[in-house]
Amino acid sequence: MVQISLHNAGKRFNKDWIFKDLNYTFEMGQHYALIGNNGSGKSTLLQVIAGYASLSKGTISWGDYDTNSIFQQISLAAPYLELIEEFTTIEQFEFHEKFKPLNSVLSHEQIIELVGLKAAAKKQIRNFSSGMKQRLKLALAIFSDTPILLLDEPCSNLDKEGYTLYQTMIAKYAMHKLVIVGSNDPQEYAFCNQQINLMDYKVEGNNN
Repeated sequence: MVQISLHNAGKRFNKDWIFKDLNYTFEMGQHYALIGNNGSGKSTLLQVIAGYASLSKGTISWGDYDTNSIFQQISLAAPYLELIEEFTTIEQFEFHEKFKPLNSVLSHEQIIELVGLKAAAKKQIRNFSSGMKQRLKLALAIFSDTPILLLDEPCSNLDKEGYTLYQTMIAKYAMHKLVIVGSNDPQEYAFCNQQINLMDYKVEGNNN
């Protein structure tokens, strides 16, 4: 069972706490929004949940999984994640699936068409616009066959049509997952039924 539990969790860089004393449990099938001002720790917490970063204090657990295997249960889309620029769209899908299988509900070609990249299927990603790259990142994350979906500012670089595409993909293909969205844009997390304001876990000054 996948259940993400944080106990007295805190993360700091040097002497500055990003968040501290966070106690929370994320349940399978629920949808959560991490909100708060810039610098409140939304991206940092998502990286901790994904197992990419460690806590400075407290603990995190992933139910039946540990830090060595949890990556197989999680997919993540974030502005700071890089695609392989030399790959074509098709090659990126094939490479991705070597490490994390995609949901079989749609073929690679159908997913690529769905996200509006059919004409660019054989083009190198280095030639993509920032919006095209974001569509590809979202497709790889949402269609990965994982129970947990983490989304950090998922509509970065997307136009109005891209926002609509994102909302459609979430509604049709991700509502059964545990979804956590880090965002200050209500359009990105409107489907979430719970919110965690990380400003509630800020520490003033350099407390130990």
